[in-house]
Amino acid sequence: MLSAGWDRSDPADSMIPMRIRTRRTLVLALSVSATATTLTAVTGPAASATATPSSLASPALTWRPCERPDGPAGQECAELPVPLDYTAPDGPQLTLSVSRLRSEDPEARRGTLLVIPGGPGGSGVRRLTQRGEALRRELGGTYDLVGLDPRGTGGSTRASCGLAAEDRHLVTLRSWPAPDGDITENVARSRRVAEACAANGGAVLRGLTTANEVRDIERFRQALGEERLSAHGVSYGTYVGAVYAQKYPRRTDRWVLDSNDDPDPRRVARGWLANMARGAEDRFPDFAAFAADPAQEESGLRLAERPEDVRPLFLSLAAELDRAPRETTTKGVPLTGNRLRQAMQTALYGDDAFDDLARLIRQARDPRATPVLPPDVAGPLSDEEAAVIMAVVCNDVRWPTSVGAHRRAVAESRARYPLTAGMPVNITPCSFWKDRPAEEPTRITDDGPSNILMVQNRRDPATPYSGALNLRSALGDRARLVTVESGGHGMYLAHGNACGDRAVTAFLRTGQRPERDVTCPDD
Repeated sequence: MLSAGWDRSDPADSMIPMRIRTRRTLVLALSVSATATTLTAVTGPAASATATPSSLASPALTWRPCERPDGPAGQECAELPVPLDYTAPDGPQLTLSVSRLRSEDPEARRGTLLVIPGGPGGSGVRRLTQRGEALRRELGGTYDLVGLDPRGTGGSTRASCGLAAEDRHLVTLRSWPAPDGDITENVARSRRVAEACAANGGAVLRGLTTANEVRDIERFRQALGEERLSAHGVSYGTYVGAVYAQKYPRRTDRWVLDSNDDPDPRRVARGWLANMARGAEDRFPDFAAFAADPAQEESGLRLAERPEDVRPLFLSLAAELDRAPRETTTKGVPLTGNRLRQAMQTALYGDDAFDDLARLIRQARDPRATPVLPPDVAGPLSDEEAAVIMAVVCNDVRWPTSVGAHRRAVAESRARYPLTAGMPVNITPCSFWKDRPAEEPTRITDDGPSNILMVQNRRDPATPYSGALNLRSALGDRARLVTVESGGHGMYLAHGNACGDRAVTAFLRTGQRPERDVTCPDD
């Protein structure tokens, strides 16, 4: 649902959720493990805030080689057992897929760095496979690099809601209103999905929370035998990282939060999703500049003479497709106005997706062409992917239930932010979720060591700059913020900004951090 789910992709790799590669809009990526365990028959309460992993004996990890042709040399994998419910540590156990790349220079090694993926639903094992070589080159032998697949994702124990395929498309998991702004169908689908998850998800689904991911990370630290961890968290991973740093401040070493979520404990993911309306508006001018650049003329991707003409062209085309969807090369899946809007919203994650969006717009405007849908809007997610996207954001905090309030919010958002047409504030299955959150969201504060470096693109479509400023304010002197004057989601080693990359690398390698918040130009 985000990145934030609603961040559906890995930015470098959420509502949230990045080259946003095949199915680039998913924060979900298959782990290196070929199979995943699904456990839905277990019953029992969700973990409460009173339980911690500290009283559990540290599990042993049995590492095995798991190199892939497209991955880094020397990658190893293991399985980490964790309690389904930390208040019943001797009860049913889940299995988490974990992975590591050992330092190639033992004399230079100073510790272990955890990569925390976006999402909810991102795979840390897959992210390590994709980014491990780049991190090795940048960081030398400073760290062992490790990642884990959070419960519900990749090769870890997974859950299922038993959803019909039509309810598992990204364009339906995200509640895009009808062409006239009506949300009746969104209400019916949200209720249907919530009921299916309540009937079929079981205790595993109820245990998919940020709080449990944080506990699982602490369990992983113990199994690794490390006194402290360093980390690089991206998108939703910044919220996970911030909560870990709040719960276990003395277990953090050098902590990097990249593309930051607003930590408002009253809203959590609901706020992240709502923020995406502003994020699309901030970022769209970058695409407009691309689509009006004379350099795109030869490839046929120039859409307008001037950047200011691209936005009305896009809005007009989306409205036209609302009235008359186009057949596509994907049988039974037409290009609707909302599919175009979803393709736009996710293409804004990285400049290297602009050509795909421009090509889709060009095809949609050509009556002789048959549009080719990007993978993220062409087919459904798996049932397990859809389940984890929803479960974490619905289990973390209570969502408003008033249908009337959602109708009013959608109408206001459509007028103010027409690019996203009311989707970010529309009703979701969380409004009909059957179980109350087991615990209150963590309030992020300035109580803890000053060892956090935040890095943030100014024009981020998924985790907008305003939300990052709220996290920066909450952390106080614990953090420094590096603002990068560029667009896109995910900064470090993702969009080629040398200034921002240098700041993160210097901090992770030497501990040197700017004395105050700094800004990097777009280069």
